Amino acid sequence: MKLETIAIHAGNKADQSSGAVIQPIIMSTTFERNEEGGYDSGYIYSRSSNPNRTLLENVLAQLEGGIDAAAFSSGNAAGMAVFQSLKPGIHIILPDDMYHGLRNQIKNLFVGILEFDFIDINNSELLQQHIKPNTGLIWIETPSNPLLKTTDIKKVVSIAKAHHIKVVCDNTFATPVFQQPLTIGADLVMHSSTKYFGGHSDLMGGVLITADKSDWWAKIRQVQEMGGAIPSPMDCYYLVRSIKTLPYRMAGHAKNAHLFAEYLEKHPKVEQVLYPGLPSHPQYDIIKQQMTGFGGMLSVLIKGGEDEAKRVVNSLSLFAQATSLGGVESLIEHRASVEGPDSKTPRNLLRISVGLEHIDDLIEDMEKALK
Repeated sequence: MKLETIAIHAGNKADQSSGAVIQPIIMSTTFERNEEGGYDSGYIYSRSSNPNRTLLENVLAQLEGGIDAAAFSSGNAAGMAVFQSLKPGIHIILPDDMYHGLRNQIKNLFVGILEFDFIDINNSELLQQHIKPNTGLIWIETPSNPLLKTTDIKKVVSIAKAHHIKVVCDNTFATPVFQQPLTIGADLVMHSSTKYFGGHSDLMGGVLITADKSDWWAKIRQVQEMGGAIPSPMDCYYLVRSIKTLPYRMAGHAKNAHLFAEYLEKHPKVEQVLYPGLPSHPQYDIIKQQMTGFGGMLSVLIKGGEDEAKRVVNSLSLFAQATSLGGVESLIEHRASVEGPDSKTPRNLLRISVGLEHIDDLIEDMEKALK
């Protein structure tokens, strides 16, 4: 099936008792045993599994071309499950530009437990130099947050496989609509399903999707069940509902973002636009090889420094100044302020999640703010 069909049908199961064509929300935390003490339904306790979570995980796995998926209560919880599944002393290589929440999680919660280096993973020679005998994982994020760097997944996978190292790809910005890292050789894909999967800025979630039901995947599933950082049945239901429109929403986000990036790139008050769909992007050739679309995220560097960038943000009407991304409404933020004092993000950078408003209205709003 094509993505549009998978998105609508793979997360849905008609209710046999009522004939409802949409799956009901099963809020029960526990499930009835039969006379022998077993579970005819296969469900025991909602921390272990729940009918709504089963359907959510099924559609997520199929969208990414994976064999199984594990849903969590947030993207950070999904990322943590990967790190918790590793043996103490394992060395991880991570990108120098990545979501600050997971970067801070590694630096603050896993110091002394795991070894880690943050490097420019696109530099193959540098990547090779940082591989150690105890390196067990390479984490990539492409496009990256907030600099929209793109990693050559195939090249990294090739290097990793030669050293028997696992590869995890944070695919949040691209979504499976525009990029499927498992089909290129990655072992796991991660998403903050709060973002484009949810699509309406009203629920939180995270997911890991695997290409193989390995012993490692069994360990991750164990972390999910025993740790209990799972989404509620209600959140699972609403995520499944939102995913049904994902391919069409992403087409709108990408179209608007591309037009908005082209507008900004020509503006005299803009220093630089970072968007995968622009030929000016330094990795444009790689992007065209591994992505079928360019997504709804971009960053812009404003001439005049940090003060001018903040003035622009505070002059906008349609763009909400708020953290997060992927909703139908457009969001903007001064990213360095969010990331904290150790941020390496340029002080004049604004990260923009381009929504589904009419592009003419978005451009008019930004034009007024830049003036």
